[in-house]
Amino acid sequence: MAAPVTPPRGMRDFLPADKARRERILGTIRRVYSAHGFDEIETPVVEDHARLHSGLGGDNEKMSFSVLRRGLGHDDLVAAAEADDAETLADLGLRFDLTVPLARYYASHRAELPPVFRSVQIGPVWRAERPQKGRYRQFVQCDIDIIGEAGPLAEVELIQATTAALAALRLDGVRVRINDRRILTAMLAFFGVPEEQSPAVLITLDKLDKVGVDGVAAELADRGIDAEVVAGIERYLRAARPAAEEGFSEATIRRSLPEGLDDPSIAELAALGAALDGEKLVFDPFLVRGMGYYTGTIFEIEHPDFGYALGGGGRYDGMIGRFINQDVPACGFSIGFERIVDLVDGSQAERPRRIVLVHDRDAAPAVLAAAKAEFVAAGDEVRLERRVKNTRSLLNRVEAEGFDGFAQLAADGTVGEVREFTAATD
Repeated sequence: MAAPVTPPRGMRDFLPADKARRERILGTIRRVYSAHGFDEIETPVVEDHARLHSGLGGDNEKMSFSVLRRGLGHDDLVAAAEADDAETLADLGLRFDLTVPLARYYASHRAELPPVFRSVQIGPVWRAERPQKGRYRQFVQCDIDIIGEAGPLAEVELIQATTAALAALRLDGVRVRINDRRILTAMLAFFGVPEEQSPAVLITLDKLDKVGVDGVAAELADRGIDAEVVAGIERYLRAARPAAEEGFSEATIRRSLPEGLDDPSIAELAALGAALDGEKLVFDPFLVRGMGYYTGTIFEIEHPDFGYALGGGGRYDGMIGRFINQDVPACGFSIGFERIVDLVDGSQAERPRRIVLVHDRDAAPAVLAAAKAEFVAAGDEVRLERRVKNTRSLLNRVEAEGFDGFAQLAADGTVGEVREFTAATD
């Protein structure tokens, strides 16, 4: 018996109805982002291996797919493997996110771009994930970024546009959790974490929602963090957790932090909250975001019915400077498309009416073409289907494929009334 022919593990095929539904949702997102002044760009799916492994991608670098150099022989492979020299084996890699490619794109084209550049980038990315529900090895990201704006206006615009896109998809109940990497840095210093251990501590804190306070404390101890430091962090985590749910103001932010901790970024976050009055914002002192390139504000989209983020982003002012030796402020927000697509009713996204014209086998091609053209000119999507003996089976099939109605097309070109499928009779 032949083995089933399936896509590679962690990747998926999409049937026409599924693909159409995904494209309708993407179309709604694109329209909202365009209305907010963002311009869509496109970058290659591969980047230089060295760039993808320059320390900008955090743990995602470990999950990147590499592309072997052309012309490598057996001896080359053996030598590189023995030396553990990945750079000799691979010169390219599949992108694991859209932010590193955007930074390279801006460095390549900055002379052709406006001083403040607002970009949309939507496309597939690849990570060697352990496949599970909601996590795939190939998935689509929807990113908006603002490059060149150092002030809080960038965060305001990004959050406004992202929440507007989710509202257009009628995804209600979402909130935006916000923190700042500078506050996290100040917090770690407050607890006495040595600077060289700070990245490891942040990686552990980022697991708080998954492993709980006990798990965080145990992992910090395993990492060799001083026992008194671990005890102080643990006491804070247990005491401060409820405060993160109270709202978004300077007073709330300060109550959520260790008493006596102060940093200029606290007032900046409060100003951001005032500018976004009406948005559902929550200060969360435990939000970390795992990417190593964040330098300031960080945020995530949460929904009360789900235990995982629906998107996230933040400020990454230091990334582009690595390419051009010049500091350029940058901030971005990414929607987790594969997660929200399962939550959104595809019919809620704007789309044209989809009609099936059922015709006789002997209908002249000119008649069919003219009838179809009339519907297309009116803004409909149209498919021609030959009449079969069991009309009900035909209509059931096209209804399942996402069509909205059907009409009978006579041999002389006369088109009957467009009807819903529930009105059909054999």
